[in-house]
Amino acid sequence: MQKAGLHVEKQKPLPLIYKEVRLDAGYRLDLIVESKVIIEVKSIEVLNDIHTAQVLTYLKVSGCKVGLLINFNVLHLVDGLKRLVNKF
Repeated sequence: MQKAGLHVEKQKPLPLIYKEVRLDAGYRLDLIVESKVIIEVKSIEVLNDIHTAQVLTYLKVSGCKVGLLINFNVLHLVDGLKRLVNKF
């Protein structure tokens, strides 16, 4: 019997390979939905370029095309959402 809903993985390790050296848990994704969308969750004063770079790196390494950077430390959640697309 198959369950209804989306397949979501939490704290999924993402291997990092650099010059033939492999680290099995080089990165750790907060959430990945249907192996297609990466969600990075924050609760900070303001999102910086380093947070965007983090999600873009995850997208590039994983091969996923879409990422969401969500900052919950805002009055209106829409102000804390940032959608990122892997163009590679």
